[in-house]
Parts: sequence; structure tokens; C-alpha cells
Amino acid sequence: MTIDQLGTLHGLPVFDFPAPGEERGPLPPAGEVAWRLARDEMVTGVEPFETCWYRFLDAVDPAQVRALVLGAGAYGSELSGGDPEETVGRLVAAADRLSGLEALYLADLTHEESELSWMVQGDVTPVLVAYPRLLELGVRGSGGGFSGAPGLELTPVRHEHLRVLRLENGGLPGEVARGLAASDLPGLRRLDLWLGEEAYGCSTTLADLAPLLDGDRLPALRHLGLQNSEMQDEIAAAVAGAPVVARLASLHLGLGTLTDTGAAALLSGQPLTHLEELDLNHHYLSDPLMRRLRETLEPFGVKVNLDGQEQTGEEGDRYIAAGE
Repeated sequence: MTIDQLGTLHGLPVFDFPAPGEERGPLPPAGEVAWRLARDEMVTGVEPFETCWYRFLDAVDPAQVRALVLGAGAYGSELSGGDPEETVGRLVAAADRLSGLEALYLADLTHEESELSWMVQGDVTPVLVAYPRLLELGVRGSGGGFSGAPGLELTPVRHEHLRVLRLENGGLPGEVARGLAASDLPGLRRLDLWLGEEAYGCSTTLADLAPLLDGDRLPALRHLGLQNSEMQDEIAAAVAGAPVVARLASLHLGLGTLTDTGAAALLSGQPLTHLEELDLNHHYLSDPLMRRLRETLEPFGVKVNLDGQEQTGEEGDRYIAAGE
């Protein structure tokens, strides 16, 4: 989900840092917007990201910057390049200047600029280490591809203040899921994982997710999204008995190949009537099962999102919302 689809980052309106020659009056106060740098390929064709980065740090008061979005140039595709290790290195080196940074979104590329699974990523652990007061981190893509980068990595880390973590993938590596599960994130309130499919690099298993579903290492978690998966039925069945669900306010299991089998398992498990929201958008449920979900949960005030009913077919005909 691109920043334009989200609309804001960390509650702040997104503001495109002007390219050379685009300046039209004074810049907004540094802490009142989410700054987007190198927003598209057209801009990065005018100015390399490295130049844009240092020009930005000189143009604003970095200590007042609260939210930052990095796009094309900082994070390219397998075909267009973009070195994630260099980008992470620049972020780490600027940590003493960006001392008030609260939110960071890495790889804001549109579908036209790169398919999701072609977006080049690297190790994001150094960012969490360098910014111990970061509240929100969004990472889009996981591939290394032709760039020679290793692909998305996250090694076990302790971070006291992180509240929101969003990993959007067409294929989530199992090593990343295991690194996350072994991390100590006592303040995390919202976790969104797009798992993807094996054809695009997903090697995450239910066993990798088990520590997250147990919830012991995520005591503050109130929203869980395990989405965009070709094993959505199995995930729903695992969630049905997961201890973490009892303290959630919202649960997102959409964007994948959920069928009546998974939804029935979900309904036959622990009660979900305490939820404020159950989002199953993009699914393969039948009309009777959709009615059963609504009749079971909506009388208790649960908002049930069943948008995106796809045509039910054979297993090979089902697809996740965001793959390639």
C-alpha cells in the first residue's frame, strides 16, 4: 500500500520535498508534515537520491522532523537499481541529526515504478538500533534480485518504543518472520504482515508465526494483520486458538485466499465478539458463510469487512491480492 493510498503517515500529511527548480515559497515547519523524498522516477532522474538527501538535511531543521518517506532512488526495483544498504547507511549516519524521528516508511514505489516483489530491500535492523525512539516503521518489498542485495532482513532486536510495524510483501522470507518473533517489542500495538506466496519468495511457515500468535513477547499488541497469504485458511485455523487474539481490538486476515474452510475454523474457535473489527477484505467465501459471520459478530458491535468477494474456483484459480 503506497503512501498515496494511506493518505498520511503517523497522522501527518505527506509533503513532497521539492526537486531542484520546484520551490514555490517557504517550506512547511519540519515537524508538521511527513516529508517524502525522491518521490518518483521522474524526480530521481533530475537529482540523484544522495544529493536530495543532503539537500533536505540542510534545508530543514532535522531535529524537528517527525516522519519520513523514502521513494524511488532510495529504494528501486530489480531492474532500475537502488541500493538499500546505502540508504540504510545514510539513515544510520544521520540519526544524531534526525533525533526527533518518529515514523519511517521505506520504499514508497507505485505499481508503475516496480512490482511489489521486485522492490529491493536489505537489512532494516540497523534502522531500529539507530532510532531507539522510533514509533512507526513501514517496509514495502523484500527482494534483492539483480542489485546483489541480500533481500529483506530483520534480526532479533529489542526496541522499547516501536508501536507500529508494517511489512508489505509479495513473499515474506521465513528468516524475517523468525527474527521478528524472537525480537523484544514491549510497546508494539499494531503488527501487519503481508506474507505473499512461495513463487515470490515466501518461506514463512505457521511454525514461524507461532511465537507471535502466543503473544508473550508482544504484551501491548492490539491489532494483528496476517494477510495476503496463499495459506490464509491455515492461518485462520491457527488464529482461532491463538492466545493473543483475546486481547486484540482488530484482526485482519484478508487479501489472501481465505475460503469457507478457514472462516468456519475461525468461527468454531475462541469467541471473537470482543473485537471492534474483523477485516477479511479480498476472500473466497460463499454467501452463506458471509451471512454466518455477520450474524455471529455484528450483533456484538463487531465491524465485519467482507468486501472483495472473489469468484470461488479450484484451488489453483485463487490468488492473493498482491503477489508479483
